[in-house]
Amino acid sequence: MKEWRADRLSELGSSIFAEVAEWKREAIRQGQGVIDLSIGSPDLPPSAPIRQALSEAVLREDAYGYPGSKGSERFLRQAADWLAYRFGIDIDPQHELVSLMGSQDGLGHLALSLCNPGDIALVPDPGYPVYMAGLALAGTDPYRMPLRAENGFMPDFEEIPEEVWKRAKFMLLNYPSNPVSAVADLAFFEQAVAYAKRHGVLIVHDLAYSEMAFDGYKPPSILQVKDAIEVAVEFHSLSKSFNMAGCRIGFLAGNRKAVAALRELKANIDYGVFLPVQEAGIVALQQDMLGQQESVGCLYEKRRDRFIEALREQGWEIPSPKATMFIWAKLPKMQWSLSEAWDSRRISREMLERTGVAVIPGDAFGEQGEGYVRIALVENEERLAEAARRIGQFIRGEE
Repeated sequence: MKEWRADRLSELGSSIFAEVAEWKREAIRQGQGVIDLSIGSPDLPPSAPIRQALSEAVLREDAYGYPGSKGSERFLRQAADWLAYRFGIDIDPQHELVSLMGSQDGLGHLALSLCNPGDIALVPDPGYPVYMAGLALAGTDPYRMPLRAENGFMPDFEEIPEEVWKRAKFMLLNYPSNPVSAVADLAFFEQAVAYAKRHGVLIVHDLAYSEMAFDGYKPPSILQVKDAIEVAVEFHSLSKSFNMAGCRIGFLAGNRKAVAALRELKANIDYGVFLPVQEAGIVALQQDMLGQQESVGCLYEKRRDRFIEALREQGWEIPSPKATMFIWAKLPKMQWSLSEAWDSRRISREMLERTGVAVIPGDAFGEQGEGYVRIALVENEERLAEAARRIGQFIRGEE
């Protein structure tokens, strides 16, 4: 019997999320009240004006034709205006922007549009799983740049061999980052652009968490670096910034050759974002520019503070991240033992089974993720405090 499953599917790296989903189902079957802090899906809806714009647009009779993979002129122009407002950068909406069904759409397809089989892409480890999945689909070889706590979870460009630089087509960066919640300043991006120009490598920056920052920190765009557009593109997403995760809308901005390549690929595989969703996206960006959009950063900063303090009271000391909706937590010192070692997967599974609190083991994001878990702040403060109480009982081995 022929196998009706491509070998490349085994390289996509998403199996841990399906595995954790099964753990959750089993915990529920066993009667656990699950507090799901595993997936970074916002728990609040978009603002009322965004929902209103969407509801009005879907009633229009002319809204149901093919929207076009490039994006509507109105949406692209609004995205360019927002980039100018937020980062002070000048982007040509006709040639330096393309709309996406969420940034994951672009991240998953980018290597297909930029690389030939056997090319190399530099990717962070730990990193968001779609980075590796996109390379696997395109037959692109990954070079994993280790992100370590002692380096502030920043890649060391000097460690990358010259031979790797020669074969590399692009380098993927993500700050503020998922899963490690690290942040970068403009000086870091200036250094990255200098290396990219020296080696002829495109920088792909994933800036999905640009509006989810705390303590007065404002994440920069790599396109703020002088002449960065010669060697860089940047992904933006409305999913986290405006609670529009289910709408599937984002965009890629930057180097026109790279943008054109992704546009060309998408013109052959999809017909773009539903026009009413683009209309809702326009309102989201307009609201933000007018100061009428409630900051998601304030919401998640309060959740971060409450959760970190509650965990500290339970004996688990974790540094406070400056951005994102995630806590990247080094495994706690367990006060009881199993016959097997406490690695990230064992702790994640046992904690869910015994307490109902679901997190993602760090090794799901790469080899360097072992020894950590990722916790998503996707519940209200009271539920997060309850999760911390249960985690404390788990650490102490209390029933």
